Amino acid sequence: MNLNWDEFEKVDMRTGTIVAVNDFPEARKPAYQLTIDFGREIGMRKSSAQITKRYEKEALIGKQIIAVVNFPKKQIGKFMSECLVLGSVEAEQDIVLLTSDIKVENGLRVG
Repeated sequence: MNLNWDEFEKVDMRTGTIVAVNDFPEARKPAYQLTIDFGREIGMRKSSAQITKRYEKEALIGKQIIAVVNFPKKQIGKFMSECLVLGSVEAEQDIVLLTSDIKVENGLRVG
């Protein structure tokens, strides 16, 4: 199904910087709990991300990523995910994060 332009514009994708990464042992599939800074307007948001195959926790700190910030919150076990981190899904669910190749201001809209 194709989206029309008005539908696409409703998806609020923003740049954010990962400021904290924690293990998420309660998750059904291996995942991290991320805290992401989306700047002054949006603030800090948390997300669960199944990116443990490709990324070490220490390497994620300071990485600028792209996420959808206007989806409803999602309860994952005892954790509330507040945004959807975007990535390309390779074979066997090996996810490569979508990032900005040049550091930009947190919270900038992607369009």
